[in-house]
Amino acid sequence: MSSHNGDSLPVRKFEKVCEILKSYNYDSTKLIPILQTIQEEYRYLPEDVMIFVASSLDISPAKLYGVATFYAHFALEPKGKYVIKVCDGTACHVKGSNPVVEAIELKLGLNDKKHTTDDLLFTLEKVSCLGACGLAPVVVINEDVYSQVNPQTIVEIIDKIITMENNNAQVA
Repeated sequence: MSSHNGDSLPVRKFEKVCEILKSYNYDSTKLIPILQTIQEEYRYLPEDVMIFVASSLDISPAKLYGVATFYAHFALEPKGKYVIKVCDGTACHVKGSNPVVEAIELKLGLNDKKHTTDDLLFTLEKVSCLGACGLAPVVVINEDVYSQVNPQTIVEIIDKIITMENNNAQVA
């Protein structure tokens, strides 16, 4: 194997991925926890990282992508720091989840094809059920649950997050 100057660049780029793989002893039977840990680090599964992982674990990229696309938990595109999940189950739909989605899209410049803001602060996801039908319509932002949300309250919640992020950016 010849060595040239560029060889160390991928190693540096994938240093964190190498640490994760090492912590799982490069065991391909632990693929799901490996992918979960990588996603925690990057907030999604970047394509170049997936190819590197497949090669490192000696499995085909097709098998790895099969696993990553089978489980809804895994994201192949960048997600925002704040993932806004709007329930669109029957109870939430009947009680007005669509106007809530429209208010979020309008506020953040999102639509059916664009789910994440350019600054990677917010991602909007419509989900089939959050299991809180009595609180409809329900929105979950990361781990925080908001019940009986309407278009006005969701915009206020987003404004609070933006203000908090701006204040944190000024402190840093």
